[in-house]
Amino acid sequence: MSIMRLWHGEVPLEKADAYEKFMIERAAPDYGSVEGLLNLYFQRRDEERKTHFLLVTIWDSMAAIEKFAGEKPALAKYYAEDNDSLLSKEKYTTMYDIFYQHP
Repeated sequence: MSIMRLWHGEVPLEKADAYEKFMIERAAPDYGSVEGLLNLYFQRRDEERKTHFLLVTIWDSMAAIEKFAGEKPALAKYYAEDNDSLLSKEKYTTMYDIFYQHP
């Protein structure tokens, strides 16, 4: 059974393009370097003054998530660059067991 891990962050609208670039160029390769990552989805929703980013990762096991996130896989993992962009840092991610997937 695979596991979906969700992370959400918000940045000021004027920093959204740079943050999107950072996620593609820095975060995506970091996630992709971990064996057990099955899929990675970065999503963006602009509002009037801020942009929401939703990161959805699909992993083959909790052990794979721990390789990426550490001993406490529910804790969000942040990069130094996040300090310059995020309006706040959510402490936890959300995880779901995937019990069905349509091909």
